[in-house]
Amino acid sequence: MKNLNWFDKFVFLLNSLFAAALLFSYLLPYIPPQKFALLSVLSLGVPLLIMINAAFLVYWLIKLKKQIWLPLLTLLLGFNHVTSIYEFGASEEDNPQAEGMEIISYNVKHFSQYLSSAEERETVPKDITSFITNEDPDIVAFQEYYNGEIEVAKRFPYKYIKLKTESAEFGLAILSKYPIINTVSLDFSSSSNNNGVYADIVVENDTLRVFNIHLQSFSVKPDIGNIEKESSKRVFLGMGQTFAIQQEQIELVLEVIKNTPYKVIVVGDFNNTAYSYIYRRLRSEGFGLNDAYKEAGSGFGKTFDFDYFPLRIDYILPDESIEVLSFKTYNVSYSDHFPVKATLSLSSE
Repeated sequence: MKNLNWFDKFVFLLNSLFAAALLFSYLLPYIPPQKFALLSVLSLGVPLLIMINAAFLVYWLIKLKKQIWLPLLTLLLGFNHVTSIYEFGASEEDNPQAEGMEIISYNVKHFSQYLSSAEERETVPKDITSFITNEDPDIVAFQEYYNGEIEVAKRFPYKYIKLKTESAEFGLAILSKYPIINTVSLDFSSSSNNNGVYADIVVENDTLRVFNIHLQSFSVKPDIGNIEKESSKRVFLGMGQTFAIQQEQIELVLEVIKNTPYKVIVVGDFNNTAYSYIYRRLRSEGFGLNDAYKEAGSGFGKTFDFDYFPLRIDYILPDESIEVLSFKTYNVSYSDHFPVKATLSLSSE
């Protein structure tokens, strides 16, 4: 510190504060939202904290100062967190076309049928149908599927479409080229518009249980504009309550997985980050679920259209016995989410 000028001392002070905040955030996945709801909200800011600490790392590297140890050590201690925001894999262009079973997960935002623009209501369903047709996946899981949109569903011989209620217009859909032999709705609490479903799908000599889950959504979208316009206290209380509901929902999903006789693939819109209690619970309960992005993804894993930093809240989590051959996030603007696709090999060899 003695060899630092006043500005660098100020920078180091800021660095210390943000390093402490990031170190604390590493504990958030172990804190149940139902006990400490407001703390769970902080998990949304982890990508920003990582980027800020990375910026400090670059600053001290350029300055050739020994203070580089602080951001470096902070980031290394949370290496798994860092790779949840950016994977240092081969670029998608460098990967050969992998052959295997392809599965896409996509929150399609009702195919834009609730927007005021008549043009978007007409063009977006066609764009999404064209996208799915061109990609030609074996299985598609849609969240916020609009029941009036049938063109994309017609392209798959087997399907399970579950609306939240009989009068609802949207819900969850699993579309498959392979036979579906059993379907179940998890029926999240009636107070939530969200839900989870699964379908048992026969793929060659295997039977897979594919879960499509859409965890509790935010009543107030977690963007900076809304927080500026509305009471910050109300926003954060609402977001904390959302995470508490998600905990209840994921416990229901975990209970079903625990009693599943087949290989499992969990996909969907979790409305939460990889730094959350929800994500850790799903991956650490002994079910052996991998994260396809972390196994074969590259670059930023952004799946939600948020301007300020990359948010990854959509996932494909296959059983660890299923090899992930490739993973891709598509930067298409047909929804506020981006579709994700994984190519999987079911071979045990």
